Amino acid sequence: MAEEAVFDFIHMEAVSYVFQGGEKVSEDEAVSKLEHMGFATGYRLVERLTRESGRYKDELDIMKYICKDLWVTVYKKQIDNLRTNHQGVYVLHDNRFRLLTHMANGKQYLQYAPRYLAFTCGLVRGCLANLGVTCVVTAEVTHLPACKFQIQVQRG
Repeated sequence: MAEEAVFDFIHMEAVSYVFQGGEKVSEDEAVSKLEHMGFATGYRLVERLTRESGRYKDELDIMKYICKDLWVTVYKKQIDNLRTNHQGVYVLHDNRFRLLTHMANGKQYLQYAPRYLAFTCGLVRGCLANLGVTCVVTAEVTHLPACKFQIQVQRG
């Protein structure tokens, strides 16, 4: 339980520092910095988590790993729903995303949600990159604290 609070606090402070730190950067540059931090973390983390496991046989197995094992390790719960169109698009639904629960329910702080999702988008992209899946990860929030992460696999 204590490590959850530490992770949440560090995440909030990282977001605060990037957006309100000494340098004046645009919203896009700040989100990009957080996404890059998440990518580096995810790339290293999945290397440690999967070093003793076998290879995944296909893309869907990798996505299931992200939804179950990785999400439990980082966010202490599984993804609520995984959907795919079987053409390289996966949508991960989290009905109560832990990093958004500190915000009010409803739409009051909806405009700030992308700041708190950028690190996780990078984390997922970094994990997938290390597992051999090149992709673009985006997040969408319509009602706090629920969110969707869309993974668009890059082919070719």
